[in-house]
This record gives sequence, C-alpha cells and structure tokens, in this order.
Amino acid sequence: MLLRDHALFRYRGIHSWPPVWTWTGGLNNTHPQGEIGILRKVESRIQPANNCFLYIDHEGSSYIRCLLIENHVFCKQIVELLQS
Repeated sequence: MLLRDHALFRYRGIHSWPPVWTWTGGLNNTHPQGEIGILRKVESRIQPANNCFLYIDHEGSSYIRCLLIENHVFCKQIVELLQS
C-alpha cells in the first residue's frame, strides 16, 4: 500500500490526500496539484496533533498545505516521518 492511500488520511470522513496547495509567495502562482515540489518544512502546532502544515517550493514559488488527520497517533507519526 502507498502511504497516500492509507485509510487514516481522513478528517471527518473526507480523504486528506492529495494536498491542495495555497500560494504564499514567489514568482507566480502556478496552481500546483498533487505530489509536486520540494518539501521544505513540516510542523504541527496543536497538541494532541490532528493537523500538520506542509511547506513546499515549486517552480520559484512557495506553498503551504494544512493536512488534517483525525487520528492523533497517526498524525504524530506522519509528522515525524516527514520531518525525518
């Protein structure tokens, strides 16, 4: 099974993957979709975690995505995995 297809990538019954990216700055908003770019940072600000923020760079621009995950244990594991 691919990680993106994992059943716990859900929040309130809606699958959380693939991410929808929000442009935060840079050259142009190219409206990227899916698994693109270079992952620059992963953080979770609320404990127990039910979300994590993914920061990427893609074609000279920066984007963010808040990934919502209902299962707190799974969310923590995803944050740790992506940070490593």
